Amino acid sequence: MILEKMNIFITTFESVAILLGIGLVGFLIIKRKILPGNILSLLSPLALDIALPSLVFINIIQDFTPEKYPDWWQLPLWWCFFTVIAAFLTFVFMFSSKRKYRREFAITLFYQNGIFFPLAILAGMFNNNPEYLISLFLFTIFYPAFFFSTYQFFFEKKKKMSIDLNKIFHPVLIATIIALALGFIGIQSKIPDFIKSIFVYLGGMTVPLLMLILGGNIYVDYKKQGKFDYFEISKFVLVKNIFFPLVFIVILISIKSYISYTVALIILLQAAVPPVTAVPLVTERSGGNRGIVSQYMVGSFIISLITIPVMIALFDNLF
Repeated sequence: MILEKMNIFITTFESVAILLGIGLVGFLIIKRKILPGNILSLLSPLALDIALPSLVFINIIQDFTPEKYPDWWQLPLWWCFFTVIAAFLTFVFMFSSKRKYRREFAITLFYQNGIFFPLAILAGMFNNNPEYLISLFLFTIFYPAFFFSTYQFFFEKKKKMSIDLNKIFHPVLIATIIALALGFIGIQSKIPDFIKSIFVYLGGMTVPLLMLILGGNIYVDYKKQGKFDYFEISKFVLVKNIFFPLVFIVILISIKSYISYTVALIILLQAAVPPVTAVPLVTERSGGNRGIVSQYMVGSFIISLITIPVMIALFDNLF
């Protein structure tokens, strides 16, 4: 039993370490001027609009059928359940930050890295088992649209922004809907193998590309910011990396008889992972302080190397 728990911790630790290691490479690429910093804005659409939708599409069409996943429709509802609780916790804990950083603290706390980190961790823990990956994609089907249609409300008093329908109908959402439709019709097998291979190769770029971009952006923000507010970062890490997942572990244990292990694990990962990588960018667009948001993210990403494996091991032991 002890050996099994250690294996869970080590596997999760390695998955997170791989992510952070790729991010470090991205940091060094920009730091050493191997590539210019402005290349990051060009790579982001490649990762978010092509690679990630390809990954979602190929995983769903290769394994999804209504018979195999009869409760698929419940996963977006569980995401709503998670989001409501996360919103309440964000409102409660945002007052622990400095008044001048309160909105930045809240937006960084609320929007989790809901796809990329869980994707890499689940792939590492379960050897790319499509059941967990498809469940994650269905769980987060509306998350990109929700993010791009709501983030501006955190800074509404500073700068009002119109809702961009192109962001709401994100390629990830479109790819998921098309793949699900093909699964319901039952014609996935008629798609030529060479077409599927194209999506496999494109999807394989997703995690490495995103983490390289993240590492490069962290260096760019670090150069702009200079001085770090370590006390503020410590408060954020304590709330985001420790309090959030602990609260959700208690909730998940209390509803254990109503939820499957797969869904509960995904919810825990949503609570335990660092903030979504786009938060500094949308904060800057909304008139907020991008520098402090980047500091929150750096602290959360570094500490997650330990906190995520610990939280998963604790959850697995209790659940």
